[in-house]
Amino acid sequence: MAAFPLAHVIESQQFDRELLEVVFQTADQMKADLLGERRFARSLDGRIMASLFYEPSTRTRFSFESAMLRLGGAVITTENAREFSSAAKGESLSDSTRIMNGYADVIVMRHNEAGSAARASEISCIPVINAGDGAGQHPTQALLDMYTIMDAFPEKNSLKIAMVGDLRYGRTVRSLSYLLTKYENVEIIFVSPPVCKMEGDIKAYLDKNNVPWREETDLAEVAPEVDCVYMTRIQKERFHDPEDYKTAAGRYILTPERVRTMKPDAIIMHPLPRVDEIPKEVDDDPRAQYFQQAMNGLYIRMALLYLLLKKD
Repeated sequence: MAAFPLAHVIESQQFDRELLEVVFQTADQMKADLLGERRFARSLDGRIMASLFYEPSTRTRFSFESAMLRLGGAVITTENAREFSSAAKGESLSDSTRIMNGYADVIVMRHNEAGSAARASEISCIPVINAGDGAGQHPTQALLDMYTIMDAFPEKNSLKIAMVGDLRYGRTVRSLSYLLTKYENVEIIFVSPPVCKMEGDIKAYLDKNNVPWREETDLAEVAPEVDCVYMTRIQKERFHDPEDYKTAAGRYILTPERVRTMKPDAIIMHPLPRVDEIPKEVDDDPRAQYFQQAMNGLYIRMALLYLLLKKD
């Protein structure tokens, strides 16, 4: 393979089908390596990752930090960059990015403003990885989501996917929608209350790429027909109007009874954290893939760090 072509990972649109296969094959190698010889255990020895998170995170932050450590690199981090870095004193994102260029070899950034990672990448001489920018995108989540779907359906000729919940503010479903256009015979069903409908830019992108989609409000009707139910949390922190949040909260719950109506080989996904949209009673169902989905994040992020920093 030629050198990895990306300098930064900012949005899902950067990945075509060929590049997705490169990332997924590398993730497969990382997964196998953790269970075997650990050939990659020192591959990033001497490299440093700056974990710059301005918003709370569990899975994304810790999986990135674990990925770097498992590849032999080191991590510099702060518990909450908005509160415990010079951002609290008014330092700009631009200045923080320039400073990190002198301290690290790669920046993994989560920020509350859409477009923040793109702005940082414009002035950074080292790779910037977008770990979520407000209600914008979350490309590494989309990659691990797509990896999970492909792993569950390696030979299926067509896929029907229901995205459920907060589609207006959900950066995970927005990012995954972009990647789904790289595959043939995919259909998307958006299931949400009116205040959380998917934005028009994603629908237009799907239309442009000939991916059929439709909108529904009844999860009970949709669940039996799809191959994947992708649940999302109603994100209280994203709503500007408390009444809109009350309208949406608790609207969609994937109960055990509803799960029993799904196809035997269907899968249930969730980017986590969950609130009440998937009861714990569902966890032991073999169709529940959200914990494996989170584990896949480690393999994908190991792959990205390796590809960005080794370039070969």
